[in-house]
Amino acid sequence: MRVGTPSQAAASGVGLRIAVITASFNATVTAGLKAGATAYLEEIGTDEILCLEVPGAFELPLLAASAIDAGYRGVVALGAVIEGETDHYEHVAHRCSEGLMRVSLDSGVPVGFGVLVTKSVAHAMARAAPGNENKGRECAMAVVAALSAQETLRQVDVSR
Repeated sequence: MRVGTPSQAAASGVGLRIAVITASFNATVTAGLKAGATAYLEEIGTDEILCLEVPGAFELPLLAASAIDAGYRGVVALGAVIEGETDHYEHVAHRCSEGLMRVSLDSGVPVGFGVLVTKSVAHAMARAAPGNENKGRECAMAVVAALSAQETLRQVDVSR
């Protein structure tokens, strides 16, 4: 028996406090991700959207944890790590993804991974372009869907 299925089509931001944390490194790309995420959250009527900037993707996990400590029910973490001439981008991307996952698992709060890890600026720009396939928008949708799924689980009668 299915109790409920969270639906992105029926998403509502009423009652939600969401933090959108954006890395300013590769700002041309991350500005597009932020625009996509905030546009979606506004479309669904999110009660409170806090927008914060951090220097780079490496700092995203710390600020995600701080936003959760401040009472935000979901975090949209946005950044762009683009391959360069050294392996530095691999270390940043790996630590960022591990850190964000750890924050989410430790807190029980959905933290969306909207950090692009690409081989070129062109690839990153394509994913940050306006429209329904904007990865910032998709990240915000994932956070809201996870919150909806958590709410469905809270309503399940486990005493059966």
